[in-house]
Amino acid sequence: MFLLGILALIVGLIISVALHELGHLMPAKKFGALVPEYWVGFGPTLYQRRVGGTTYGIKAILLGGYVRILGMFPPGKTAGHRRTLVEEARLQSAEELAAARRQGLTGTPFYQLGTGQKLIIMLGGPVMNLLLSFILTGIVVTGIGWQQPTTTVSDVVSTTTELGLTGDSAPTPASSAGLQAGDQIVAWDGHPVEDWSQLQTLMETAPSQVTVDRAGQRLELDITPLATDQGPKIGIFPELERVHGTVGQAASAATGLLTGTVQALVTLPANLWELTTELATDAPRDPAGAVSVVGVARLAGEVSTVSSGLERVSMLLSLLASLNMALFVFNLIPLPPLDGGHVAGALWGGVRNLWARLRRQPRPAPVDTAKMVPLSYGVFLVLIVMSLILMAADIIKPLELF
Repeated sequence: MFLLGILALIVGLIISVALHELGHLMPAKKFGALVPEYWVGFGPTLYQRRVGGTTYGIKAILLGGYVRILGMFPPGKTAGHRRTLVEEARLQSAEELAAARRQGLTGTPFYQLGTGQKLIIMLGGPVMNLLLSFILTGIVVTGIGWQQPTTTVSDVVSTTTELGLTGDSAPTPASSAGLQAGDQIVAWDGHPVEDWSQLQTLMETAPSQVTVDRAGQRLELDITPLATDQGPKIGIFPELERVHGTVGQAASAATGLLTGTVQALVTLPANLWELTTELATDAPRDPAGAVSVVGVARLAGEVSTVSSGLERVSMLLSLLASLNMALFVFNLIPLPPLDGGHVAGALWGGVRNLWARLRRQPRPAPVDTAKMVPLSYGVFLVLIVMSLILMAADIIKPLELF
């Protein structure tokens, strides 16, 4: 089951990435951009089909995907024989456009699209992940629900030793009072009991008179809870019932996930430094720290070992919802090569166009986003280092759920 959990997560992640790229593809095709390729995976091609000027395909290494949109960089001047990274990027973009024209492909280069069109195309991928996260959270909260304890007794613990308490073994308060499996606790010292949480609060009063419903008959029992480090205990296990949340609760849960993901991103640099320190010393790893895909896969494997099939599905879907929310937030960082970097370039171009219009000046040339190519290499290097640190931590000091 452990491997099945990992496989399920990988399949879900592949679908999430494919839909992310589809979020870019659909508006790009709608706005007439040149989109020659849509791929799921990397490496050798397993399947491909050309439709409407775009080649759709699946590659052997299913670790990502991409949509190739032509004309990302506007043409510019090339100075001298030694080209810079910026000039190489411009030249490659121009050559790809020329090759597409020779093949008879028609469409608008990305740099010539309107500001709104660019924004919709580049935000389409992250927004797709956001929608997936909300949908998956909705399925978990409203469709599958969760188990919560009731006020009905499922089992009575006979002795204090079975409760894990030290000292001489003695009957538990519930056993001494005569509580039985199936009894429903309806009142505690005359206070009506509505749910398990309220019952735990009322247990603070001792000794107490407990009213139970046993097969339709009301009984009064005297119980003195045991004081333990974990709070008062009487020695019972409650029955569990599955509760389904409302749409409002699902929206609240998804919003909370979004807020938590943003906070995690803001504190990520500090967490990475702390994680590096933990790896270099014997310090235990922070269970609330960041994890890599390796760590998430391991958690998915552990989740698959839980007994209940519904709980297994619920936890796996929750993991996928968290991953999609992370993809949404992370891709909006306004740095290339992330989607947020292209969004920032489009916004800057829109501001320049608006300023020129207000001053009744000619429309300026497209923003030379090729100048951000060196920054893209730097960001890419940082992402690789960050991923290596997280993967090392997940291998050397893995987090465990159970």
